[in-house]
Amino acid sequence: FYDQLQLNTFHGMFLVAKNGEILFERYRGIANEKNNLKFSPETPVHVASISKVVTAVAVLRLVDQKKIRLDEDIRHYLPDIPYEGITVRMLLNHRSGIPYYGYFPKEISPPEIPMTNNRVLEILKTHRPKLYFPSNTLFSYCNTNYALLALIVEKVTGKSFPEAMQELIFIPLKMKHSFIFQPGKTMGNIALSYNSRGILQAETQLDQVYGDKNLYTTVRDLLRFDCGTYSHTFLSKKMKAEMFKGYSYERPGKANYGLGIRMKEVPGKSTFFFHTGWWHGNTGCYATMRKDTVCMIILSNHYSRKVFGINRLSLAFGNYPFEPLDPMEKTSPE
Repeated sequence: FYDQLQLNTFHGMFLVAKNGEILFERYRGIANEKNNLKFSPETPVHVASISKVVTAVAVLRLVDQKKIRLDEDIRHYLPDIPYEGITVRMLLNHRSGIPYYGYFPKEISPPEIPMTNNRVLEILKTHRPKLYFPSNTLFSYCNTNYALLALIVEKVTGKSFPEAMQELIFIPLKMKHSFIFQPGKTMGNIALSYNSRGILQAETQLDQVYGDKNLYTTVRDLLRFDCGTYSHTFLSKKMKAEMFKGYSYERPGKANYGLGIRMKEVPGKSTFFFHTGWWHGNTGCYATMRKDTVCMIILSNHYSRKVFGINRLSLAFGNYPFEPLDPMEKTSPE
């Protein structure tokens, strides 16, 4: 497996499991040059947009608990939202049309002021930026959707998002090396982010937003999470059915998006479910092959596009579509 990916300069962690049992795992390279920390099974790393899968499951657990309704207007939870008719489901499947907070013009989002989830909401309320398209007519991958979902989780639980995620996900699944980044809070021996030349990446205005990113975890913890998604007591059969199906069929193609999960759908082949991540130098992919109960995870803290080739290994387990995974895939289907 490992040799097929040609990861001769890889810094990070890689795991393949079936039925929850690890078939192969590898840890190599430098996690933190400041203290010469090497990667180990206990080294948390920022997983970028793979965070969205975990955020989505937290929301779906709250739906199971009847604290959130999938097809409720989000203004029921966030009254300051200025747009009508956008539902929780539309945030989860990226069909809201709400603009990306990273593209807000500097006149309304000065670069010297850190962006936070509450600031995203305040800008939407005050400046009412135009929707990209009428809600629920198209797919457009957008981090703002998941920043708002994190605020909804906070609203219905009465807890901060990092605390809510501990109670909803990390503690029940025994994900002991997982947490949501909080500014100013000591994080211990974590992996830092480097570019492909090994240069430490500086923080930016956007680094404090969570829900869409800012999950630190390990491949073993993500495997525990994957196993949890098969349990009907952790996530109901109904919510799994809602999560693992496509919602965007306006254009012909193979790519689609469920509730917090990407997918490749090809007639005659098993659906390949996955999510990529890319933030600063952190790149990775989480793949959950539901038909064959296989999980593959690769995480790197030194920028590398090679991690997005992990799906070539799917052919060893079943009849899955094999195409390069594109972490910048903005529209779906293709």
